[in-house]
Amino acid sequence: MAIPVIDFSKLNGRERAETLAQIANACQDWGFFQLVNHGIAEELLEKVKKVSSEFYKLEREENFNNSEVVNLLNETGDEKLENVDWEDVITLSDDNQWPSKTPGFQEIMKEYRFELKKLAEKIMEVMDENLGLPKGYMKKAFNGGEGENNAFFGTKVSHYPPCPDPEKATGLRAHTDAGGVILLFQDDQVGGLQVLKDGQWIDVQPLKNTIVINTGDQIEVLSNGLYKSAWHRVLSTVDGNRLSIASFYNPSLEATIAPATQLVKETNEEMDQTYPKFVFGDYMSVYVQQKFLPKEPRFQAVRAI
Repeated sequence: MAIPVIDFSKLNGRERAETLAQIANACQDWGFFQLVNHGIAEELLEKVKKVSSEFYKLEREENFNNSEVVNLLNETGDEKLENVDWEDVITLSDDNQWPSKTPGFQEIMKEYRFELKKLAEKIMEVMDENLGLPKGYMKKAFNGGEGENNAFFGTKVSHYPPCPDPEKATGLRAHTDAGGVILLFQDDQVGGLQVLKDGQWIDVQPLKNTIVINTGDQIEVLSNGLYKSAWHRVLSTVDGNRLSIASFYNPSLEATIAPATQLVKETNEEMDQTYPKFVFGDYMSVYVQQKFLPKEPRFQAVRAI
């Protein structure tokens, strides 16, 4: 089995219907797919790879080598490390302080984020169309209503350095993503990302300059379970410093999330038994405590808030 690879440019041509169907099937069957011809210039993507690697070398590598997870690996015998990840990560958003020592990092990453956010909104429009929802439904829900512009768009720049003993330390433990649409620009040389499909862990194959899309928990709720958020993880490796840049279009913390009424065929009582109506900020309060645990109890916990 392999993650579906979809040519996004074919949405604009004679193969539109077929491409829409491919995306719908990927959302339903996998929760993951890869986009080629996605509209992000390859020149920009090459710059992103370059400055992100330089950023790690200049500003992050020394700290990682002295980090708790490295010390734990060196101190522990044969036991597998629990509750830690072999990962260096920084989150970028419009309103936080950005690294400033790496030449070109801010300029290039801000341009990249601008393009990725536009792509995320196009993908949500495709999901709206496939689900039979009004155009802009998901964007409006995530922004907290008509005319609002409060959705959160963040970018995690992660590196997974070579690990001396990959059996003892996972790059990133298995989880589903809390938010909406996730757009991943992953390393095209060093693998390690896997998605759980029918009880098997399947490699998300590294393909040059593709954008990997996956759906988070809030898409599962909005679609009333038609699109499931997928479990995924990152394995650590002996060789290579894996680059992973995940951008996520998430609801505003104040946004109210519930299954789209158009997708609820049963009574409201039946709907409430599956996915409750909740405020996203409340969901995140639960998620930060339960990220690596089964997702279903999170929906039940947020119901009780």
